[in-house]
This record gives sequence, C-alpha cells and structure tokens, in this order.
Amino acid sequence: MATITTATTEAPRGAPAAPDTPGWLRWADDHRKWLFAAPAMVFVAALLVFPLAWTGYLSLTDAEGSVRAESEFVGFQNYLDVLSDTDRFWPAVGRTATFTVVALLFEVVLGMAIALLLWRPFKGQRWVRVAILMPLVATPVAVGMMWRLIFDPNIGLANQLLGWFGIGPQPWLAGQHSALPTTIFIDVWQWTPMVVLILLAGLTSLSEEPQEAARIDGASTWQRFRHVTLPLLMPTLTVAVLLRGIDALKTFDILYATKGRGGGSFHEVETLNVYAYGLSFDYNEYGVSSTVLILFFLIIVGAMWALTTRRKEAQR
Repeated sequence: MATITTATTEAPRGAPAAPDTPGWLRWADDHRKWLFAAPAMVFVAALLVFPLAWTGYLSLTDAEGSVRAESEFVGFQNYLDVLSDTDRFWPAVGRTATFTVVALLFEVVLGMAIALLLWRPFKGQRWVRVAILMPLVATPVAVGMMWRLIFDPNIGLANQLLGWFGIGPQPWLAGQHSALPTTIFIDVWQWTPMVVLILLAGLTSLSEEPQEAARIDGASTWQRFRHVTLPLLMPTLTVAVLLRGIDALKTFDILYATKGRGGGSFHEVETLNVYAYGLSFDYNEYGVSSTVLILFFLIIVGAMWALTTRRKEAQR
C-alpha cells in the first residue's frame, strides 16, 4: 500500500498576505522595515529634540543665575545682541572657521600622503601603522595636557630642542598670536591618523586594473595619482572631509585643556564652543549662551549641508 505524503509549501517571501488576514497585520507586514527601526528612531529623536527645544526656549529668555530661576520672555533680543557683538562673538566665529579650515586642510593633505605611503606593502608596515595610530588612543584632554607641558615656555621640551639648534625660546601656547596655530598643530597631530584610516580603507578597496592600464600606457606616478587614484578615491575623500570637518568645527576639549577659561587671557583660542561654555558656567548667562549655541548649531547644519551636497556631486 502506497503511502501518500502531503507537502506543505510556504508562501514566497514578499508575497501578498492571505485574504483573511486582518488589515492591521497586512499594513504591519508592508511597513515592517519602518516598524523595526521605529524604537531606535524615536529614542534618537527624543535625545535630539528635547535638548534642542529647551535650548531654543532659553535663547528667547533672559535666563541667568540658574535655569530654574524666574526669567522673562525677550523674543529675539538675545539674537540681536549676539549678532551685533563684535568684541567676542564674531571674533569667535572667525577663530572657529580658521581652526576648522586650517586643521582640516593639513589633516587631509597629510592623511592622503601617509595613506599613499602605507598603501603598498613594505617591511615593518604593521609596526608603522601601529605607531601612526597611537595618537588616537589617548583622550583629547590628556593630549592637550601633554602638549601643554611640552610647549611650556620655561620647562617645556619644545624650547629645549630649539635651544640645541641655537633658536631662542618661543611662547607657543602662551603667545597671543602663536596660541591658535599651536592648538591647530595639536589637533592635526591627534586626528590625522583618523583621516589616514578612512583613506587607507578606500585605497585598499580600489581595483588594480586602472592602475595597471595607466602604468602600461606610460603614465608617471603623479599622473596615475592625479587622473586615476584621486578620481576613484573622491567619494571616500569626501566622507573623510565630512566627518573630520564637522568634528573639527565643534572642537572644545583640546582648546580648554591647553588654554583654560575664555580661551586664554586675550581670548586667543576662544571658539564658539569655548565662548558658549564660558557664558554658561563662568557667567551663568544661560539665555545668551543658548543663543550662541543655536547659532552655532545652524552653522554646523549649514556646513553639513554644504559638504553633503559636495559629496553627492562627487558621486555623480
């Protein structure tokens, strides 16, 4: 007697639900990717929206002394006062832009050069990579304190090294005009390895065929880099500029660790972050500091939009 077996077939993935399935279940099945991501999206939105909304509210008041103290609604008066402040706000904007652009330029150029050197295998490459990544191990505050000791005008190692070559001591962080370039150097020292990592990952993912074809056609090393490697690496380079640019724009820890309150006696390294911090925790002017933070947030959003637009253009 033959045994009859019944095979059950499952519906193919993505097939429409059975007609007797409840409507809410069909809707959930059609939008399941959004439902799975919804808890994380709500959590992130809550973390962003509440602080931003509270800061925006404080920027429209004259809150000072304590955020729990009574305050009056002053509208956009704080914004008018801050935007007309040519003594602290606009110089801080200029220092923020200078710090970001100069540090980013050096980090991208040096990062590209180092990544190209590490692209091809050589003896001891593993140890060289470990040494290059060492600055990323320490926290920015620890890095700032370390370089503060190195650049100390009296006992610092930097001036001792200059003395061996017959060069007089330099003010470094203590100088009114040398403090900002010195902090830029510290930032470049610590964060260039991050750019190296991103660009090196992009270089190792490139195909060898265009390089071989250019080499066979007699292209020089510079021509291969200019016309083959750089165009292929442009999307990765744009990502590196986007990530590092935004991070450099909001740098605070290195500046505060090296120069302290107010960015120095003459506010020589006072960026928008340092300025807003001083207004909040040194002078307890929460309304004005919130205004500065909102304006800074708009600057960051504008920078992100510009860099993202540039990235999309590079991918076309």
